[in-house]
Amino acid sequence: MFKYKTGDEVIITAGRDKGKKSKIERVLPKENKVIVTGVNLYKRHRKATRAQAAGIYEVIRPINVANIALICPKCSKTTRIGFQIDGKLKNRICKKCKGRLNIKKIES
Repeated sequence: MFKYKTGDEVIITAGRDKGKKSKIERVLPKENKVIVTGVNLYKRHRKATRAQAAGIYEVIRPINVANIALICPKCSKTTRIGFQIDGKLKNRICKKCKGRLNIKKIES
């Protein structure tokens, strides 16, 4: 189970977008990266093809999970994520307020 999920609110802790708050749009667990809306934007010059016109397009690039911190929805603080197993349930918990972030059943 990956610590970050789509829809989690995060704050950027390093890089040129440091301090920005946004939501996770997509998670790439094999690369250990996430795509965050409105963060890590780059301009890409594209030639014309049959499908699209030529121009300068904005591209959102993935950001490493080491450069983000989760904002707990219960205590509204930046926090680390822990796991707590209760029988067949595996919960993500906030390390500061010990509140549950979500519940997932363990498949056996």
